[in-house]
Amino acid sequence: MATGQLFSKTTQALFYNYKQLPIQRMLDFDFLCGRETPSVAGIINPGSEGFQKLFFGQEEIAIPVHSTIEAACAAHPTADVFINFASFRSAAASSMSALKQPTIRVVAIIAEGVPESDTKQLIGFAKANNKVVIGPATVGGIQAGAFKIGDTAGTIDNIIQCKLYRPGSVGFVSKSGGMSNELYNTIARVTDGVYEGIAIGGDVFPGSTLSDHVLRFNNIPQVKMIVVLGELGGRDEYSLVEALKQGKINKPVVAWVSGTCATLFKSEVQFGHAGAKSGGEMESAQAKNQALRDAGATVPTSYEAFEGAIKEAFEKLVSEGKTTPVKEIKPPQIPEDLNTAIKSGKVRAPTHIISTISDDRGEEPCYAGVPMSSIVEQGLGVGDVISLLWFKRSLPRYCTRFIEICILLCADHGPCVSGAHNSIVTARAGKDLVSCLVSGLLTIGPRFGGAVDDAARYFKDAYDRGLTPYEFVESMKKKGIRVPGIGHRIKRGDNRDKRVELLQLYARENFPSVKYMEYAVQVETYTLSKANNLVLNVDGAIGSLFLDLLAGSGMFTKPEIDEIVDIGYLNGLFVLARSIGLIGHTFDQKRLKQPLYRHPWEDVLYTK
Repeated sequence: MATGQLFSKTTQALFYNYKQLPIQRMLDFDFLCGRETPSVAGIINPGSEGFQKLFFGQEEIAIPVHSTIEAACAAHPTADVFINFASFRSAAASSMSALKQPTIRVVAIIAEGVPESDTKQLIGFAKANNKVVIGPATVGGIQAGAFKIGDTAGTIDNIIQCKLYRPGSVGFVSKSGGMSNELYNTIARVTDGVYEGIAIGGDVFPGSTLSDHVLRFNNIPQVKMIVVLGELGGRDEYSLVEALKQGKINKPVVAWVSGTCATLFKSEVQFGHAGAKSGGEMESAQAKNQALRDAGATVPTSYEAFEGAIKEAFEKLVSEGKTTPVKEIKPPQIPEDLNTAIKSGKVRAPTHIISTISDDRGEEPCYAGVPMSSIVEQGLGVGDVISLLWFKRSLPRYCTRFIEICILLCADHGPCVSGAHNSIVTARAGKDLVSCLVSGLLTIGPRFGGAVDDAARYFKDAYDRGLTPYEFVESMKKKGIRVPGIGHRIKRGDNRDKRVELLQLYARENFPSVKYMEYAVQVETYTLSKANNLVLNVDGAIGSLFLDLLAGSGMFTKPEIDEIVDIGYLNGLFVLARSIGLIGHTFDQKRLKQPLYRHPWEDVLYTK
């Protein structure tokens, strides 16, 4: 066991099994104490590597994450404390691995329920190699103004209340982590505060004992008096009794063993800790308190009198000139986390993203204010969801049905069009689904799919300006622009596109008005007089009919219609629809286990 101080203002630790809150509390304590470097040098998270972002005061820092204990110790040779937040199932194995590292001097085991046989092995190895184990079942320890383990001493508010941001004159050791917090506060009220505090843990076999730490405190010059809080069960306190009797401790010791109420019960009582149970007479709180009193420790008559006994012992040291109370200092202000400050109403922070179409903060997601369960219960379809998420309103059923028809008709156009071809080639190259889909989508543009938007824009502009089909087509010709939505590689005036006919039939039967579609048909009549393949294609049909949907539904203002056309909503419809086909081609190629595609030489014109 170490004979002196365990920690200092330069002590650094390795933190096993990433836990954001206790690490951040350590870093906040560092800042509070005025440390120049963070006390957490590295994090060990089995199977993970990289960095974790945390705060050191106002500054955001990146703490390295290592996948193994060995790698972390090699990367941070000056870190000599290992803080183990592993579960009770793996705490022993990871703690032993840490103890075997030459750089590790102190291991704190937070988990409770570690098998006692494993703990005994850890204790034996630590003693044989002059190392220290704190725990299991501990919150750790703290050196005031220098270093703390994990959640020791609780929140920053509690730490400030207990004056742990600067060293006092009292060495404190306890079995209980919860009672440690209580005693830190008590000691701060009646003395100049704690110099070092340790919670050894409540298991039957702690890695280090009360007397181990009392003997250490006796060798630390800054510690002027020692406070001990034991509990019934076990015989740890008797080693402290022997040390007192043998004169190994020359500083005032104020002690109390809790659990005196156990005598009120007729049978053995198990208290909170595994080691706190009323066994034989020697293990009772009364017997241990009397033994400590007889050995020379100051032992009050009750826990209620404990504070007064501590105060009296400290004041005696001061009056005898054996210690001078530490001067109080004002600790720095710890920056408050933004989320905490916002919740408490202390600050207002600007948002970085605006969403008006959906909200997932409640019990269930909502699309434009409509709960998802309501969408399912009402039997709404894909067209209804699109109307909510794209247009932020529930469109009439004939409108949403038209949207669904467009998706059905545009889902695929065979394997030879550019988008499908790209997805097929990418799938045969062994790429994942997203890569295959994206490779096909990236071909969508003015020549493939994008004509829907352009057809709507040009037909709308021409109709709204009152241009005759002749004036419209000839003006486009003068500009050197092909009329979007007009023309097909295969279809002719005497062989119309069945998809176009279906869309026109549906619109004539269901839409209040089809003025833009009729204008597109008039344009087609004029263009067919020039060439038999200049028919209204599916892009032109969808573009013109979407204008009729927007204008005829009475649910959109003119500026809204202009914005929808300008933004590219109609192209979005084609992208959504064609994604179905591109995904299908990807699955098809993978299902058929097709090999890497190579374009045939005979299909390439090689020129000199």
